[in-house]
Formats: sequence, structure tokens, C-alpha cells
Amino acid sequence: MSGAAPVPATGTPGPYRRCVLLKHGEIFLKGRNRRLFTERLHDNLRLALRGVGGSTWIKIAQNVTVLGGQVPQEALVERARRVIGFNSVEPAIRVPSTVDAISVAAVWTLRAVLAERPVASFAVRAKRRDKAFPMTSSQLEVHVGARIQEALDGLPVDLSHPGVRLAVEIDHRESYLSWARYPGQGGLPVGASGRALVLLSGGYDSPVAAYRAMRRGLACDFVHFTGAPYTDASSTYKAYALARQLNRHQPPGRLYVVALGRAQRQLAVAGAGRLQVVAQRRLMVRAASVLAGRIRAQALVTGDSLGQVASQTLANLAAVDEAAALPLLRPLIGWEKQEIIDEARAIGTADISVLPDEDCCRLLAPPRVSTRAALPQLQAVERRLDLDEVIAELLAGAQVLRPGGAGAEDTECAEGPERAGISGDGVGGGGGDGVGGRGSGVTPAASRTRTPARARGAVRPSPAGS
Repeated sequence: MSGAAPVPATGTPGPYRRCVLLKHGEIFLKGRNRRLFTERLHDNLRLALRGVGGSTWIKIAQNVTVLGGQVPQEALVERARRVIGFNSVEPAIRVPSTVDAISVAAVWTLRAVLAERPVASFAVRAKRRDKAFPMTSSQLEVHVGARIQEALDGLPVDLSHPGVRLAVEIDHRESYLSWARYPGQGGLPVGASGRALVLLSGGYDSPVAAYRAMRRGLACDFVHFTGAPYTDASSTYKAYALARQLNRHQPPGRLYVVALGRAQRQLAVAGAGRLQVVAQRRLMVRAASVLAGRIRAQALVTGDSLGQVASQTLANLAAVDEAAALPLLRPLIGWEKQEIIDEARAIGTADISVLPDEDCCRLLAPPRVSTRAALPQLQAVERRLDLDEVIAELLAGAQVLRPGGAGAEDTECAEGPERAGISGDGVGGGGGDGVGGRGSGVTPAASRTRTPARARGAVRPSPAGS
């Protein structure tokens, strides 16, 4: 996970060529489609390596990707661990596929590790991809282990809990020796399952839901609803920081900021009463459905967890579903709150989610929320509004932001529909209601890189009037 401890110095012996072994996740089960999944995985890896500081190369082996280049090995390991689709990431060296070369390199590697830290025991684990290699895997393990013990004063072997697990993978022309294994993100390559639009709030739940959707192969864009002009821009700062953190794991998705405040007041004036929160959520889902259609997203994603709050009862979730024009995915539907918080800490969003903000969901919320919102009553409230006009106005005033990910710059977009990749009426289209338009809580800017600020170095959009 991205929240794991930093990768320490690897102790790679100097005379050997360094690389990183990336073990594939579940794409090895994909049969005839495996090549397409692998290509998507490697495309995502190349994006993650942008700006790493030197040239890199990628080599394909059986269910393994080999990564190398003129870049420090620790930097390659750190970038590769962000990419969804790899189960493990192992710093390694490359040597010729001969018994003598492998044995000498194994001794050198153990000496380098011993120079960095005390090691009480070791084990050798070999795997042959080249079945013409003169030794079987078990024979090579015994041979290399004996050479290590002979050179290192009888360093003990422990096959159950070794201090160092030396893995040897034998290919046709060269073999790989690795001495450390770090967990990867697992899952399917982002984009392999299509594109989704995530309703991103500032809490714990929706960022974790987005991450879980990414691990199932969905490339994600984000939409954040603010209470502007009745709330400040703090929730936008948080949404930007959260999207930026999530974009470390995917080709960076865009963040659409929609000012919902006036529409919330219209619902209240229309007599929503105890139905206000559910009616607001239905309006968000309707607007998100229209936006998703324009950006060619195939599903919506929310952070709902069944029964967590009053608006997330089964009856209320069903009422919200009825307003959606696309499949509404809820990756956390059966999760407990503590499980969500633990996952947020692991992926690095928890520290952002705890920052204070003015949440639009609290705006005009009644003292008691209906736990069984009746669909006829909700529809009666909605008939008092021209929903098509309300949604058109919401999206016309939306702002489009590009929170950077790994190797990407952070920018605001002051773009028209074509440049923003949006068809139809567009988001942030002309008439003065475009990017940073009325009620967005964020002023427009020409496409430019912004200086880091707030919330773990997140790029901070400029609040109105600042």
C-alpha cells in the first residue's frame, strides 16, 4: 500500500546490473485477454515513471515485468509500488544464467546485506523458467546455499523464517537475484474495466471507495459538490488534495467542482423538510449522471456504507438509485467505519480527510433525517423545480481541475468543451459560466502549474475574493 514505510537502502552489490522485479496480480488468470491487460498495466507503469529523473526500460517475462534504467533502484521501487496491478515489487540484480555466475552473485548479495544489518539466517528459493538449465530448482537451492555457507562462515539456513530470503529466478539468457519483497497494490490495471465518475466528498469513505474501484480496473474522474455560495472553499481544497493522492495510483483523472448551494436552497423552499438530505443526494446523482455521459464514464461510484448514517438506510439508498441514469457502484456497502478508516490510513488519504471543512451535506440539513424516504414524496418535491434547468445551471458553472499524480503537474483548466474533452453542453462552457464560474468558490486561471500548499502538499485553488 502507498501508506507503507519508505523503502530502505537496498544494499545491491555494485558490480551487478540493478533492476526491479514486478510480480503480476490477477491478470495472470485472464487467459486469451492477458496480453491486453498486460499492455494496460505497462502503460500505467510508464505514466508512473514520468519525471523519475532518468531513462528507464521495461522487459516482459512470464507473469513478471522487469524494470530498470539509469535511475536509483529505490526510486524505481517507490514508483512501481504505486501502480495497481502488481502484487509484489522486488529489488534485484541481473546475472548470466550459469550456475557459477548465480553462485558468485548470491555470495556477493548476502555480503552486501550483512554489511547493512545483522542477519541471523538465510534461505535460497529458486524458480526455473528455462527448463534447459542444468540443475533443477531444488538442486540449485542446495548448491547456492552451500556456497554461501562456505563463504560466510557457516551462516545458518532457516527455511521457515529466514532473516534473508534470496530468490533466484532463472530465465533463458539472464537470471535475477532478489533479497527483499515489498507488497504492491494488487488488483486489475486501472482502465482495464472502463471509466467511472466518483462522487468525492471530503470524508474518509469516498476516497477509499475510489481506490477500491481503481483496484477493480476502473479509471476514475471525480466530481465534488460544494455548498457555495453559502460555504467557503475549504471542501474544494480537501477534494483537490484527495484527488491528487488518489491520482498517484492511476493516469490522473480530472476533478469537477460543482456549486450546489443555490439548488439546495431551492429544494428547501420546495418543502423537502426531513427529505432534504435524500433529495440533495438524488440531485447530486442526477447531475453526476449527466456529467458522466459527457465525459464518457460508464458508472458512478459513491462511498455509501449500508446503515452507517440515516441517509444510507436501504430505503434511502434505493431512492437515490432511482435517480441515477448509470450503474451506481458502492464498493464499501458492507464495510464497517473502522475498516474504512484503516484503509484510508493505508492509502494516505486519512490525514487529508480529517482536515476541517464546510461540508455541503450539512447545509440546510434538517434536525432529523428521514430513514425511509418515500419515492412519491421525493418526486412531488422535485416536480416543484425544473430539474433539467437546475442541472444545466449546475454543470454550466462547474470548474474543471487537474490534480497531478506521480510525475504529473498540478494545474487548473480554463478550457472549452473540446479541449476539456467534454461533448454536449460541456462543463465550464461559454457565456461567462465556464471554469471558475458563478458560485464555484474558486476563481479561474489560465492553465498553469500552481505552488504546493495545504494538505500534504496539495495544489490549492484560489478562493473567490482572495
